[in-house]
Amino acid sequence: MRRILFCLIILLALPLNASAKGDVKKGKYILHMGGCISCHKTPKMKNGDLSGGHALKSPFGIFYVPNITPDIETGIGGWSEENFISAMTKGVAPDGSHYYPAFPYTSYTKMKREDLIDLKAYLDSIPAIKNIVPDHELGFPFNLRILMLGWKMMFFHEGAYTEDDSKTASWNRGAYIVNGPSHCAECHTPRNMFGALDKSKMFTGNPKLDKEKVPAMLVKWKAQELYTALQMGMKPDGDFFGGSMGHVIGKTTSKLSPSDLADVVDYIKELK
Repeated sequence: MRRILFCLIILLALPLNASAKGDVKKGKYILHMGGCISCHKTPKMKNGDLSGGHALKSPFGIFYVPNITPDIETGIGGWSEENFISAMTKGVAPDGSHYYPAFPYTSYTKMKREDLIDLKAYLDSIPAIKNIVPDHELGFPFNLRILMLGWKMMFFHEGAYTEDDSKTASWNRGAYIVNGPSHCAECHTPRNMFGALDKSKMFTGNPKLDKEKVPAMLVKWKAQELYTALQMGMKPDGDFFGGSMGHVIGKTTSKLSPSDLADVVDYIKELK
């Protein structure tokens, strides 16, 4: 009886959300899978990989990527787990305002809750860096965030990835990675006049993205050739990827486990 009472006391003393705490090691893996460092870097700041400030140029103006270190004043140190999940899956900030789709919550909405919890746990574990990021430089009317509510009604489809029972487990895992955390379509798909992905042309490339021409993902390479390209950046002709894709390979696809990378290849090979 005493043992039972002791166990009950211990359980009652634990925080209510103890079971929801994420795995820091898994969270670091998700961070690389999501390519967070590629955008959240800080220009000219050593070891400022996630403290923000990088400028994303678009037809609507310049977006400055935020600080996602656990700094209370300039980062996300004051965010709760639910604040983080709402931002990632709904595009809603802790103050209730709507994010612009330059932040790819349109893809992150497909992520598993447990992956998001692990990612938050890792972000909470890194050193806090104080870095004040500039406000976006957007002209009228694009500077009115309230307009994002209408944009979401037309173009945003919230919801986690649903597996296709007609496909293999490998294909589904690859589809989840490509369409969710790795958000490949955000760069490799052209956008319409409203800045939304043109889903009739998924993965067909983007002729102009921040002064770069992003190629299509619909390649006729062999599986091993595609695997090698994503793992080390070498194309079948012996040339190497450069520009943004070179950075993505260095910070994202090369960090994937062999099985996850093989699953990504399996998915990409079936794209039409």
